[in-house]
Amino acid sequence: MVVAAKFRTRALQVLRDSRVFGQLDESVLNDLAGFFELQDVRGGLQVLREGDPSDSMFFVLSGRLRVSRRNPDGSLLLYNEISAGESVGETGMILHQPRTADVTAVRDSTLAVLHRANFETVLRLQPLAVNRVFSQAIYNHLRHGAQIAQQHYALSFVVVPLHVGAGADVVARGLAKALGNSGRVHLLPPSEAQAHSGLGSLDAGDDDIGRRNDDLEEQFDYLVYEAEPVASSWTRRAFRQADQVIFVANAGASMEVGELEQRLTREPGFAMKRKHLVVLHPANTPKPHEVRRWLQGRSCERVYPLRTGHDGDFGRLGRFLTGTATGVVLGGGGARGYAHLGVLRALSEAGIPIDMIGGNSMGALVGAQYACDVPLDEIRRRTQAFAAGGETITVPLISLVAGRRVERDLQKMFGDIAVDSLWRPFFAAACNLSKGCTTVQDSGPLWRAVLASNSPAGLFPPVLYKGDLLVDGAILENVPVSAMRMRLGTPLEKRRGNGTIIAIDVDVQDDLGVDPALARLSRRTALKGLLTRKRITPGITEILYRAGHIGGLNQRASTIAQADHYLEPPVADYSMMEHKSAAEIVERGYQHAVKEIAKWPR
Repeated sequence: MVVAAKFRTRALQVLRDSRVFGQLDESVLNDLAGFFELQDVRGGLQVLREGDPSDSMFFVLSGRLRVSRRNPDGSLLLYNEISAGESVGETGMILHQPRTADVTAVRDSTLAVLHRANFETVLRLQPLAVNRVFSQAIYNHLRHGAQIAQQHYALSFVVVPLHVGAGADVVARGLAKALGNSGRVHLLPPSEAQAHSGLGSLDAGDDDIGRRNDDLEEQFDYLVYEAEPVASSWTRRAFRQADQVIFVANAGASMEVGELEQRLTREPGFAMKRKHLVVLHPANTPKPHEVRRWLQGRSCERVYPLRTGHDGDFGRLGRFLTGTATGVVLGGGGARGYAHLGVLRALSEAGIPIDMIGGNSMGALVGAQYACDVPLDEIRRRTQAFAAGGETITVPLISLVAGRRVERDLQKMFGDIAVDSLWRPFFAAACNLSKGCTTVQDSGPLWRAVLASNSPAGLFPPVLYKGDLLVDGAILENVPVSAMRMRLGTPLEKRRGNGTIIAIDVDVQDDLGVDPALARLSRRTALKGLLTRKRITPGITEILYRAGHIGGLNQRASTIAQADHYLEPPVADYSMMEHKSAAEIVERGYQHAVKEIAKWPR
């Protein structure tokens, strides 16, 4: 009777909190709740199947469901989650339509089921009120409206060691500490599983465990389960309760998929959970090694190289897992790109962590060094020295300059560092002339990625990449925000970019016009302008630069719309080659960013 009373109380509260059903009078709500049936569903089990008759609807009292479909080729498409307080199935039930998708329990869940026969009984008792709210429910479904005004549910994670000594305890504690900066966290290690008041004994029934778990959900914002390195009863239960799975391996361990990992892939609902892989390194490791190779044979979203004792690494992990990561996108613009350093300094002083950085052209050069943890002042000095190196004019069969010096100096600057072997994720954007699209370089040699992004078509020879020709990405998108959106979010769910994106644009659109009385451009007028240091007509460098940036300029409005914050430091009065004014440009970017950041909501 206690369970039944608690179930009815919870069902009534869910109805009251609903934007739609909460409009009903209390007497109608009581009638409706009286026809609900309690259903406990183990995590991983299917609740609804596409094509089946719609003979009921469900309210989620606790836990979480996932909507999915299968492509004709059998591949899985993951859609939205249905959380506590939300309903599913009412549209098909009312319209007598077959189920339009599969629905699976992501974790152990408790549902309130309303069968069609009971719905029709309530409809006879309260025809006007029930017709109104269910019509509103269908309307909201078609409009993708929010079902509840406010909800609270804990995000749950399970940290799974892939071998003995993987360091899952270190990761679980580090993650719990990081999440504690934004909410209430509860850590559940194996040693506390039996004695913990929230979970009870491991010998307790699954239904009892699930209901006690509901209490933890109400008390905390995040639950972090630490699994054991074997497929024990505790490991399987923790896996079932988790929304996201974090596999952990030691950096020196085998990259092969082990027995425990294979066992968990056979658990019901494995495909429905977000999965990540942490590769744990000693605290003094200078750089991670062969990060991308860990993804072979795995369906994880991302590999996170972490160092023990580095709170910043664990903070970045926590923000990626909770969709609150911050990505910064740096655009190209020659010497005006030194303003990026001022903005980065302002972000640091404002306490805004940069979890991922990417860029194009000068932005790629600055961003790559930042991702290598080079101090900001050192980035300025190194970039100035790099820009002063000059380049050799060549026979213009492929390009105006040879590009060998730039390639050599970039190799010297970055050595053998790979793009995917950095503590902070980085990418460089380039235009793929062969395929007519933007190629986002997030693997391979770092120097080559930066070189491709800094090779304006016509001025420098294209960089060869898997048989394609890559040049400066500004032809299509000078500030590659769309690339950042693709990499901040969750590829499996197509919710790419579920964090905050800050874009920095230093590509000022200069006036490229000439005197209307001038009939044609000529070598004489161009030469005269060079000798007098007064531009009469644009030179080949300016023409090629504008041609290479016209696509980015044309879609600037779209780029701005994709960014959460878009900064345009006032650097128009500096030329693209004015590297000697780097310190002034840095300060200009800093002052602009400080003023703009002060306006952002906190």
